[in-house]
Amino acid sequence: MDQFANYGPVGVSRREMLLSTTLASLGITFAETLSAADSQSAIPPLNRFPRMVQEYFVRQVRQAEQAGLRAKAALKTKADAEAHVESVRRRIHESFGPWPEKTPLNPRITSTVERDTYRIENVLFESRPGFLVTANLYLPKGGPGPRPGVVGTCGHSSNGKASEAYQSFAQGLARQGYVVLIFDPLGQGERVQYPDEHFKSTVGVGTREHLKAGNQQFLVGENLSAWRAWDGIRALDYLLTRKEVDPKHVGVTGNSGGGTMTTWLCGVESRWTMAAPSCFVTTFRRNMENELPADTEQCPPKALALRLDHDDFIAAMAPKPVILLAKEKDFFDVRGSIEAYARLRQLYKLLGAEENIRLFVGPTAHGYSQENREAMYAWFHRATGLVGDGKEPEITIETDETLYAAPKGQVAALQSKPLQVFTQEKSEALAVKRSSLSEAELQKAVRKTLKLKPAKGGPDYFAFQQIFINRVANAIMIYNRSF
Repeated sequence: MDQFANYGPVGVSRREMLLSTTLASLGITFAETLSAADSQSAIPPLNRFPRMVQEYFVRQVRQAEQAGLRAKAALKTKADAEAHVESVRRRIHESFGPWPEKTPLNPRITSTVERDTYRIENVLFESRPGFLVTANLYLPKGGPGPRPGVVGTCGHSSNGKASEAYQSFAQGLARQGYVVLIFDPLGQGERVQYPDEHFKSTVGVGTREHLKAGNQQFLVGENLSAWRAWDGIRALDYLLTRKEVDPKHVGVTGNSGGGTMTTWLCGVESRWTMAAPSCFVTTFRRNMENELPADTEQCPPKALALRLDHDDFIAAMAPKPVILLAKEKDFFDVRGSIEAYARLRQLYKLLGAEENIRLFVGPTAHGYSQENREAMYAWFHRATGLVGDGKEPEITIETDETLYAAPKGQVAALQSKPLQVFTQEKSEALAVKRSSLSEAELQKAVRKTLKLKPAKGGPDYFAFQQIFINRVANAIMIYNRSF
């Protein structure tokens, strides 16, 4: 049955009807006595929650957006714009940083796939000690080098970099002269973090692994936004070790969850020379008003308090060339995409580089479809000077197994250190440093941390609650005596 279908009336038994009659004589309706589960069963699952908390956070997001807009409206000169870009970069670093030390990547090529105009190297590297990343490096054949390089980031596909849309943009770029490194996000493709004995996820790939890992990280002061962005930074480090790549032309692109990472990477990494986030950039307000579900990594810590919105992460790259790729029928609200673009266009105009920011809106639904990929190709050609009309060449989709970098297609087979082990180790290190508190001291510390005001008696609803409970109890006693 459709979860949003209209539900019929709730059936009432004779005993329930008699009880309702008894309660009615006391001014209590039968509906008031239904259990929470019974009363909620008739409500579509996505609408079961009261509105108070949702509307509170909507107000918070709106206020944060207005504060950011006032600051942007005050920018009048090129110097103002340059100062704003520097301010945005500092605030992004406060949200994402501090970064860990860069450790050896220990890269290795595990296999090679030869094709007509390019080859694919299946690569492993360590973004952190023992934390394996699986990737495919697409290398064009023939012609002079070095060539422009691109890091590809994936959305929430279960097979990560092997997804058809993501193979398509990586291969499409390679066929047009770019070196492309596309890597699996943690929790997807070959990087399941919670595997069973058969290397299948015990919690569900993609969003479920991200949410479980991210929620655990909150407890130790880590955040998944930064961990996933760090994988992207280290992917760029590896790409730039390759002699085939021209460091003067390095870009980043991705769709959906990969659009998220592309956006964050624009803000945290200064070496990019061009970018094309797809199906993500809108505004936090639009997402909140639309009640859009989001992964842990899509909500950077303190972003609202730091007056950061999606456009600010792109602004950190200004005045370098960026194209925002959106869709008319996307759940990432295109109205927000247009608003973000307008803000960025004004900033780029002040910087004297209005031609370096562009918005392309495809006519279809969410996804890195061909029209959006072709807009990205043409934009990167413009940024690098490569000749071409941006039309996508014929693409050959490979099997997942062909693109495996790890044996059995999972880093767990190589004893890659799971993310939750890093979290556990930090938890244990923090516990050693933590002072032992008495119960009273702990209560005081919690109140201070949460900024709780001293309690003044019981809550206002307590007296009413007791009256209601007493009335129901008396009604049940009368009801039981009738049998």
